[in-house]
Amino acid sequence: MVYLNKTMSSISNLAQADQIRLMPKTELHVHLEGSIRPETVLKLAKKNGIDLPADSVEGLRHWYKFRDFPHFVEVYVGVTKCIKDPADLEFIGREFLQGQADQNIVRTEATYTASTVAKYCGIPIDEQMDALKRALDWGTKELGILCEFVLDVVRGNSPEEALETVEWVTRYLGNGVCALGIAGFEKSGTKQYAEVFAEAIRRSLPVTAHAGETEGPWSIWETLEVTGASRIGHGVTALSDPLLIEHLVKEGIVLEVCPSSNVCLGGFPTLSEHPIQKLRDDGVRVTINSDDPPMFGTTLTDEMIRCSEVFGWEMEDIEELQANAKDAAFVDLRTSVGPA
Repeated sequence: MVYLNKTMSSISNLAQADQIRLMPKTELHVHLEGSIRPETVLKLAKKNGIDLPADSVEGLRHWYKFRDFPHFVEVYVGVTKCIKDPADLEFIGREFLQGQADQNIVRTEATYTASTVAKYCGIPIDEQMDALKRALDWGTKELGILCEFVLDVVRGNSPEEALETVEWVTRYLGNGVCALGIAGFEKSGTKQYAEVFAEAIRRSLPVTAHAGETEGPWSIWETLEVTGASRIGHGVTALSDPLLIEHLVKEGIVLEVCPSSNVCLGGFPTLSEHPIQKLRDDGVRVTINSDDPPMFGTTLTDEMIRCSEVFGWEMEDIEELQANAKDAAFVDLRTSVGPA
């Protein structure tokens, strides 16, 4: 395991893929529930008596394999329904953090949909956060890594439900939670949550928002106007609007780009046609992320290596992307973090 005191100078003589694997990394856009591996889901389903479409790891991997967005939502909700008590959440949290540590991801801001877990699993928010905080504390003490959660509003939920998420972020900010988010079907828009995010702004809550993933630039414009977000999850459709690109650059809005996810969702036919390099060329501050790793057959490390091969990136490019992530992070990296 490589911890926070690992220096880049000590790995500079390695091949680039190895350097990427070993370098300390920051990830800003990864979903906790979407990171649950098939092996973990199978354990939870057996423990809790949940029927799944398959009863083997290989079968679940086939079920996980991306087909279309409705199927993705089906898998996401099906996985979430396997959670039945706080102990399950702590188990999932520890498994996730171990996976991050295995990649030497020393700082993570993971999106977590507490409202869905409350709805489908019946676990109150205080019990959810107590369990997840135990996992986070374990990750810091035993693995030497730092993680906090972005609690997100789900487009399609009522404004009242969304305001409850604002309350939760306010309550736990700095104690396992780092920001408020919004995700879900972009087509439904964001305007219906204008008062919700106005309240978040009054409370000075950090905000990151999914937009420009499956819908065009209008979604990004609207989401920025409503939420006041300093970061946009995905944002890859911005390239079709030069004025939006100009705005993103001028305001220093950071894009949390997830290339393999965008390709799997049909936004781009191949990775080579993904606009991440064009966004960088236009001066947009870009970060690279994994989104829902097992569902899209990737990891943050894989994303960095694949993009390096496709776009001809050198280590300087990877370091620039990582500098963007560090600068945009809501969670401060504390150098005292490390294994006990």
